[in-house]
Amino acid sequence: MTMPSWVVGKTIKRRKLLKLSQMVLAGSLLSLGSNLGTRNSHATQKPTVLIIGAGLAGLAAAKSLTQAGYGVQVLEARDRLGGRTWTSQTWADAPVDMGASWIHGMDGNPLTTLAQSISADLVTTDYENAWVYGPAGNALDEAEESELEDWIEQVENALRRGQSRDPDQSVHATVLAALNGSALSSQEQQWLNFVLTSTIEHQYAGSAEELSTHWYDDAEAYDGNDALFVQGYRTIVEHLAAGLTIRLGEEAKAIRWAGSEVVVSTPQTSYQADKLIVTLPLGVLKAHSVTFEPELPESKRRAIQGLGMGVLNKCYLRFPKVFWPESVDWIEQVSPQRGAWTSWVSLVPSLGLPILLGFNAAAYGRALESQTDREIVDSALQSLTRLFGEDVMDPVGYQITRWLADPFARGSYSFNAVGSTPQMREHLAENLSGKVFFAGEATERHAFGTAHGAYLSGLRAAQEIMGSS
Repeated sequence: MTMPSWVVGKTIKRRKLLKLSQMVLAGSLLSLGSNLGTRNSHATQKPTVLIIGAGLAGLAAAKSLTQAGYGVQVLEARDRLGGRTWTSQTWADAPVDMGASWIHGMDGNPLTTLAQSISADLVTTDYENAWVYGPAGNALDEAEESELEDWIEQVENALRRGQSRDPDQSVHATVLAALNGSALSSQEQQWLNFVLTSTIEHQYAGSAEELSTHWYDDAEAYDGNDALFVQGYRTIVEHLAAGLTIRLGEEAKAIRWAGSEVVVSTPQTSYQADKLIVTLPLGVLKAHSVTFEPELPESKRRAIQGLGMGVLNKCYLRFPKVFWPESVDWIEQVSPQRGAWTSWVSLVPSLGLPILLGFNAAAYGRALESQTDREIVDSALQSLTRLFGEDVMDPVGYQITRWLADPFARGSYSFNAVGSTPQMREHLAENLSGKVFFAGEATERHAFGTAHGAYLSGLRAAQEIMGSS
């Protein structure tokens, strides 16, 4: 049994991402370790640059600037590289990504170019290779498949109409108004919740009550398959980090940018440079964990407040053997509880390992963070037992994320909330007086919430510095 590719984890409105040829070219140069730009490095004194954050954005910027002859230091609060791109090596034979996992759309994606240039092992997953289980816990029959397609079409139509009407309101409000939500039966509500969770909340990490009808899907996408790194995203992270000066355990607490130099203070010391690139996640900016002196311009503060920071948490369960359909990539269920364990990925077809990866997003993902590991695992097993009965066994290991509780992330990735506009991302990306520059997925209007968006933002910030030097 399969479901259409636009059902699982896909947006309702998709457009091709602009190729951004300059960015892609820069990415290909990074991948090859080019020294382009260093020939005249001694002709003029280049500014020194500090970069806050050793995630994809910070590392891409640092690599590009270092290759162009700039003196660069990267400050990272954690004791590891990667930021929200984090490959756990708890299982020696099975490195798994706790944050970003996929290259989304391989055709023309700069991360594809980068991965191929360093001979990274990639394996594709197929959204169409999925089994869906209905409200009763059984695989959908033809009638139920037709019913699901009808629900998806109704949601699509409701949101399409809502995007042409003012004022903006939440995805949830738009859909409920169009479908007369108060009159839905309990089972109809389950079908609707499944569509909202699997096709929207898991894509954007915000709840349907928070996401903007006008702008929730205002992103663009590359064509082609999605691919996993066999050895995890650390393959890219370690490549970009090679040869850079990176100081771990240095948490930025204050940024002073009024003088001739930018000063970044950490609990241990202070760092000075001519230029600064800030790649702090939107959640950290929202929490005011770092102070700016002088304070940020009003347009940037409005952007930080107006954009949303979502949650998409992972739970890896490793079993002694496979008890689910071995050939499928995705397992989806119309859950009795809204948002609970709606989507699973099997690592059997891609990696040959008896591991299931469960996703929980938005409100349910947030709520689950307050539970203990054991409670989360038990909840996951209950959900799987509903689908596979007595065949379900205790896992031999598990790994769980809590991105909202992470003080250096405070969420998984950004989304367009009700009341926000795409221009807010442009305001977030604007530099301050040619001295303080901003990068990270939240600064990318057309690729927010993606690893390639973070990467491209780092290249963009580096190019801004080169252009202003």
